[in-house]
Amino acid sequence: MNAPVTIVSPAERLRGILPDIEIAALRPLLEEIDELKRARNAVVLAHNYMTPDIFHGVADLKGDSLALARLAADADADVIVMAGVHFMAETTKIVNESKTVLIPDTAAGCSLAEAITAADVRLLKERYPGVPVVTYVNTSAAVKAESDICCTSGNTVQVVESLGVDRVIFLPDQYLGRWVATQTAVKIVLWEGSCMVHERFTAEELRGYRALHAGIQIIAHPECPPDVLAEADFVGSTAGMIRWVKDKRPRQVVMVTECSMSDNVAVESPETEFLRPCNLCPHMKRITLEGIRDSLRDMKHEVVVDPEIAARARMAVQRMLDVPV
Repeated sequence: MNAPVTIVSPAERLRGILPDIEIAALRPLLEEIDELKRARNAVVLAHNYMTPDIFHGVADLKGDSLALARLAADADADVIVMAGVHFMAETTKIVNESKTVLIPDTAAGCSLAEAITAADVRLLKERYPGVPVVTYVNTSAAVKAESDICCTSGNTVQVVESLGVDRVIFLPDQYLGRWVATQTAVKIVLWEGSCMVHERFTAEELRGYRALHAGIQIIAHPECPPDVLAEADFVGSTAGMIRWVKDKRPRQVVMVTECSMSDNVAVESPETEFLRPCNLCPHMKRITLEGIRDSLRDMKHEVVVDPEIAARARMAVQRMLDVPV
């Protein structure tokens, strides 16, 4: 006989994460979102950079860009709400063409996605004929459509090496590309894009943490500049950083990435003290509980991708998903 399924309310999931008085204030909104999800047969996908009320309270599926791409492909729902930025919602739509994909705020963009256009990619391919284009998922559907294969920070090296060539065009993140170049013999042709969150960290800032906190561990996302990565004890994707903390269980750690991620990881690693060098992503923070509620209630804002672009972008995304990690 199967054990009964325990249904935990959104408010209960936040117990011990947010103050009780804040949970009480949020309860009506959390319950409304829960009811709307059931009525719409909807799921909420949440990136690691979402605030804890979203990440732990209403998200059904959560993770980094690669995890969300994989989860979106298997989502058993009619409606998917992306609690993340616009390129993530586009990617979700690309791999879920028959489902309705919503994003609570259409202005939730990305400095990397805005750093390059499809026309730029076409010019690069003219300049480097025959060189495959590896495109970070932090890009528009139109850019993905011009690419040979996509990647995330969690599988970049595997993707680059899976092509069996001696040179690739890598775009748009210059710092991630420079880090990849240190991990493989494949020559990397770079584009000069960068993340507005990660590029603000400095090596001097990290040395200051070490001076004040003996034995502190520093882990950094590869979108950070090279001098920052040189100061880190570990460099990895958001998922890699989470695994590292769970495995190593450091006494004190600095996660050099968007600061809401530290808030979320700290919930599952209570024995570790997280020092937070807090660089917020203004685009991620446009996604709120109220926005998710409105999105489900009014079925807005639906993400639509031109079918011809979607078909070509889907091939690049699927090739990424097929690479073992």
